[in-house]
Amino acid sequence: MDTHIQMEERLWDYIDGRGTPVERSSIETLLAENMEWQRKYKELLNIHQMMQEVELDAPSMRFSKNVMEEIARLQVAPATKTYINKNIIRGIGAFFLAMIGGFLLFCLGQFKWSGSGSGPSSTFLPRYDLDIDTKMKTFNWGRIFNSAYTSIFVLVLVILGLVMLDMYLGNRKKQTA
Repeated sequence: MDTHIQMEERLWDYIDGRGTPVERSSIETLLAENMEWQRKYKELLNIHQMMQEVELDAPSMRFSKNVMEEIARLQVAPATKTYINKNIIRGIGAFFLAMIGGFLLFCLGQFKWSGSGSGPSSTFLPRYDLDIDTKMKTFNWGRIFNSAYTSIFVLVLVILGLVMLDMYLGNRKKQTA
């Protein structure tokens, strides 16, 4: 069974003369057999006739002039070229490039860079027998770059950088206003 809203929509289409002949004949059948449809049809037909009898008033010329004056009184926002400083955009870009670079360095620190000494990879890498080289190889760099403290430190730096950028942009906006 149709809901109340669907019944109204179908009846309005019937009153306005829209719809296919099949739809119109099905509504005529419903109007002949169903009392609820008949009651709603009479109600909507009455509303339709009342709307046809009422003349719509055109707005006065003064109304149009008042609207246009109000629009003219409002200040239109200038083009973005005039109030966006390119140095700020460059600064934001440099900040994010520095963050990406720091993140890449952090990720490179996660790899184990020591080889087994045999195989094809050892032939491409030069071997140094210097004392400092052996000390660097024995130092456990993974302990520094894989720790939770380093991850937290990098996260705090990123958040502080964003807060400082926000404060800087807010001060710039206050100075220009």
